[in-house]
Amino acid sequence: MKKKILLVEDDQDIADLVKLVLETADYEVRTVTDPREAHANATSYKPDAVLLDLLMPHLGGWEVFKLLRKDPEFASVPVAILTAKSEGIDEMVGLHVMKADAYITKPFGKKELVDKVNGLLAKKK
Repeated sequence: MKKKILLVEDDQDIADLVKLVLETADYEVRTVTDPREAHANATSYKPDAVLLDLLMPHLGGWEVFKLLRKDPEFASVPVAILTAKSEGIDEMVGLHVMKADAYITKPFGKKELVDKVNGLLAKKK
């Protein structure tokens, strides 16, 4: 059975690219381009992991992250931040302060993305 990934990314081109790469690696991917729909999609889709952009309109990625973490159903679902924020401090905040499970900076390579998702799923509790 394929592992399910929920991708929350407002840039349709990036979302399409990530989906293509992960489906080629035998994952099932649902894309959400409006972050306000992320929690409802997580509830209906029941992902094994979430990839989450930070810089999105209407609702930022950290707000979506907090909503998911507050919900007991998703508290242990691994979340990777997928962002253009590539400064070392951004990654430190993401991993050590916010407690994201992985941090992937754009641009990324196909192998890097698949390796990060594989590692993310290996952390699933």
